[in-house]
Order: sequence, then structure tokens, then C-alpha cells
Amino acid sequence: MNYYEIGQRIRHLRKANNLSQEQLAEKVGISVTHLSHIETGNTKLSLSVFVSIAKALSVQTDELLYDLPDINNSTLKQEFLSYLDSCSTQELHIIMDSIKVILTSLRKYI
Repeated sequence: MNYYEIGQRIRHLRKANNLSQEQLAEKVGISVTHLSHIETGNTKLSLSVFVSIAKALSVQTDELLYDLPDINNSTLKQEFLSYLDSCSTQELHIIMDSIKVILTSLRKYI
């Protein structure tokens, strides 16, 4: 088990949820120092803390254990493309502009 990778997934999801380490630690009931050590892979986390973190981040525990984006990515892309197929040209331009703004904002904070 690679605790560093698990910690990095926790950090990524914490930031995606706009939570500070302090906020997540408070939700989970652990110290900020302990959370920091978990995110950097410098400590092993207990099962109860692991489950509490998953609940606080609103994810399934397997999303923290495994790097799942590649598995789900193609399905999400297919679903996204199916929505785009029904759009008019004007709608596609609006969607494209919206995506550019969203990605810029996401990449700024994640």
C-alpha cells in the first residue's frame, strides 16, 4: 500500500472541495499535524480515520485507495460527448467558453 499516493489523493480531493487542512482535520476529528503527515505519506492512518476522511470528502474509500480516473475517464468522456451531440452550434460555443473559464479556475486552485 502506497501511503504517499493515498495522501496525495486526499490532498487533491480536499483542495477540490475548497477545504483547508484545518477544516478537514476538524471534520475528521484529528490534528492538523496528523492530517499533514497523512497527506505527505509520513504516517499510516487508521481505518477509522481513513473512513472518516472519505466521508468528509464525500467519496468512496476506493477512490482514496486507487487511482481510478483512468477507469472512469473514458466513460465520462463518452457521456459528455453524447450531450454535445444534441447541441446547436451556438450552444457549443457557449459551452466551450464556459469550459475554458471553469478549467482556468480549477487549475488555479487544484
